Amino acid sequence: MNRYSIKVEPTPFYLADQSDPAQDHYVFAYHIRIENTGEAAARLVSRHWIITDAEGKVEEVRGPGVVGEQPHLAPGESYEYTSGSHFTTAVGTMQGSYQFVADDGVDFEVPIPAFVLSATRTLH
Repeated sequence: MNRYSIKVEPTPFYLADQSDPAQDHYVFAYHIRIENTGEAAARLVSRHWIITDAEGKVEEVRGPGVVGEQPHLAPGESYEYTSGSHFTTAVGTMQGSYQFVADDGVDFEVPIPAFVLSATRTLH
């Protein structure tokens, strides 16, 4: 088992009731589940997102923690949160990384797998 191992599972949702496609305004939410699958307890200290719309416009977001928190996860513990993003296109992608500090002082980075935010049903 890896001493420093975190599993990240994103689940995106299209929020049709908050979107206005006629005005090129598409709103999405995403639920993230973070599970410490390693042997060391660690704190999520910061995030880095790369957000890309269907036209290739890229926005990067960096900041402390997630949704105003810096959760501490012991081995086997998980943390879940929901956040959101908006686009001027009906499809976009998000990916990035979380930065953790283990209780023993080791800094490590955990990738956030790329996921698609889509207002359409055309993707297979």
